[in-house]
Amino acid sequence: MNDQVGTGIGFAQFETSIGPCGIAWSERGIVGVQLPETGPGATRARLSRRFPNAREGVPPPEVQQAIDAIVALLAGEPRDLSNVALDMAQVPDFNRRVYDVTRTVPPGQTITYGEIAARLGEKRLAQDVGQALGQNPFAIVVPCHRVVAAGGKLGGFSAGRGIQTKLRMLAIEGAAAAPPMLPLFDV
Repeated sequence: MNDQVGTGIGFAQFETSIGPCGIAWSERGIVGVQLPETGPGATRARLSRRFPNAREGVPPPEVQQAIDAIVALLAGEPRDLSNVALDMAQVPDFNRRVYDVTRTVPPGQTITYGEIAARLGEKRLAQDVGQALGQNPFAIVVPCHRVVAAGGKLGGFSAGRGIQTKLRMLAIEGAAAAPPMLPLFDV
């Protein structure tokens, strides 16, 4: 990330049904969402690495609304996050296009990397779509967990606990392709 990222950035942590998450924002919108790591300290540390100059603070009302919607969605309540304002100033154009398509996938449904590529008019770029989603700074708001590989294979997931987190989120949303609910962390 360049030195500008983090300037004028605020962040907060919040509890969800899958563990402690974090969110960072600028005056233009959300700049990042952090899914749970192994605990609140690890989630905070990851946020600090992503946004080294960010300051912890009380979220402005529009960010608090996004937090409330994320918490509700992860508790299994239907929520539409497609109108949450995102600050994509640091996001490459191709990734923006991928994220725009991904945001149209409703809870409980999945789409393949190839289908996203086709919607972008670039069928042969399924791997590039996967790479863009692997760089997704807005996890859950840009629901990359709803994107699977061809044939319903899960594909990758870069959040803490990887595929286990993806499976848990799909199960919470009632995705038809999701296996039975798995615990997020080994107990």
